[in-house]
Amino acid sequence: MSDNMIHILVSFDKKYIPPFKVMLHSLLVNNPQERFHVWLLQNSIPSADLRSLEEYCNVQSAAFTAVQIDGTLFQNAPVSRQYPQEMYYRLLAAQLLPDTLDRVLYLDPDILVINPLRPLWKTELSGAAFAAASHSWEPDTVNDINRIRLETGHDYYNTGVLLMDLSRMRGLIVPDEIYNYIREHREELLLPDQDVFNALYGKDTVQVDDRLWNYDVRHSQVYRLKSEGICNTDWVMRNTAILHFCGKYKPWRAGYTNRFGVLYKHYMNLTERLV
Repeated sequence: MSDNMIHILVSFDKKYIPPFKVMLHSLLVNNPQERFHVWLLQNSIPSADLRSLEEYCNVQSAAFTAVQIDGTLFQNAPVSRQYPQEMYYRLLAAQLLPDTLDRVLYLDPDILVINPLRPLWKTELSGAAFAAASHSWEPDTVNDINRIRLETGHDYYNTGVLLMDLSRMRGLIVPDEIYNYIREHREELLLPDQDVFNALYGKDTVQVDDRLWNYDVRHSQVYRLKSEGICNTDWVMRNTAILHFCGKYKPWRAGYTNRFGVLYKHYMNLTERLV
């Protein structure tokens, strides 16, 4: 793997193609000096759409590889319209991606990248398998509840942004352990793949600052208040690299009212000029 190339991992079904395009365009526009390779883990996107995605990436000088996943891989895992089967694939990235890759950055498609990603990509993992952010806006009691619920000793990590050391993961992750955990705890999983990640691999994760690398736009006021006014909109635009539109309500749908929705619409418009 080239030291200069940043490898981006995504996993989604057909309905998330439009937001993925917006996410990717925001990433490329705000990281013009970087070279990217996008890896897509999927099992149901039609071939014509995959060819269109490859063309979309290539037009913007990003490499693209789609990896076909066996649809039976997580057939017994809990899924829903909001949480499709594809959300689990990142857990097996080390087994599903080529052995020649040793690091990859997973990004959810409901993200905007508004500043350089290189500092996150170069994060020192010190032997850990992952880097991720917990939600600093949440009260300590929420982390305490998750520790009790999942029998862990660490903060609860959001898996929408995951820096992965694939070499370390290949020696750490045993697929059957994931399948067994899902089978044994199926009825207890609230945020299914995220719960599995935290229960099994949270202890192998380095924590990064969510204000920089996984900013939950729903709670901008809490970020500002907890920072005593420092983390205002101007600070976010200068310092935050990743805006994450977490939750049920999404900025590409009608009626979205969050203050960052206008920014998202801007990148949607830029993307539509390319499509």
